[in-house]
Amino acid sequence: MNWRWVGLAVVTAISVASPCWAQDGKAVEPGSNPLFRDRFTADPAPLVVGEQLFLYVGHDEAQRDEMFNMREWLVYSTTDLKTWTSYPPIMKATDFKWALKDAWASQAIQKNGKFYFYAAVEHDSSHPGKAIGVAVSDRPTGPFVDARGTALITNQMTPKGTHSWEDIDPTVFTDDDGATWIAWGNRQAYIAKLKTNMIEIDGPITEITPPHFEEGPWLHKREDLYYLTYASLDRSTQRDEHVSYATAPAITGPWTYRGELTGPGKYSFTIHPGIVEFKGSWYIFLHNASLTIGDQNGAIGRRAVTVEPLHYQADGALRPVVQTQAGVSEPVL
Repeated sequence: MNWRWVGLAVVTAISVASPCWAQDGKAVEPGSNPLFRDRFTADPAPLVVGEQLFLYVGHDEAQRDEMFNMREWLVYSTTDLKTWTSYPPIMKATDFKWALKDAWASQAIQKNGKFYFYAAVEHDSSHPGKAIGVAVSDRPTGPFVDARGTALITNQMTPKGTHSWEDIDPTVFTDDDGATWIAWGNRQAYIAKLKTNMIEIDGPITEITPPHFEEGPWLHKREDLYYLTYASLDRSTQRDEHVSYATAPAITGPWTYRGELTGPGKYSFTIHPGIVEFKGSWYIFLHNASLTIGDQNGAIGRRAVTVEPLHYQADGALRPVVQTQAGVSEPVL
């Protein structure tokens, strides 16, 4: 996202394929884009647990000309990328008692027998600006509860930044040695190691800003290469965010810019990548603003999550991604 723009309740989850009918009355193939058509969703973050893929999203609720109105995070699960199960909201922004609002981008990760959920919110006046919290649950579908009682990362921890909303869009990644890292940022990109308890920073915060970095970083690894994929914006030539990426021989860098991976989401200023391997194939989740629900068209604050196959070339480079309506409804080539 960008500025410019416990007791456990027992609730029955609902399994749905991509809705059977589009706004114009035409049949919709399961797995086609956008994935969910009953509500606006954004900032997708996939997590594979066994034979299931869980997809964490923010819920866009902007009315009329609102830019953003995001109060809660949702999760869906699937075993085939076509039929999805929806669950009750996993958490609200204000479940972090120190937060004022703004359930912005998030990512969940499994470790130590638990699920940790990292999310960007607006901090209260004790630490003005955007901040990143961490919540925990015994299950991927939540509910999640604040694991610290305070923010993991605040604006005051990155004093070289140029604005108050730079500490957003966390991505978390566990390396082969068991160490978990968190990266985040807007305009400036940062990375830090997490302690084994997953709720404290272990060591320095390092800036790793690649060319045209705007926001939405995502860390992953394939074979011996590390990837930092992110929403990019060449302010001299571009109006809307694209997706670019960099690679490195180690999580600590050095990071080499590899170029653009895909263009902007349809009708959307923002875009947000989430990459995962699932059942032997790789996928990239994104969002656009092509969905219409009732009398509400897609907009900056009304986006919709999509998915596309992701392919690698022999040298590790990512093959450019063409965003489609078909998504994964057709056989992956």
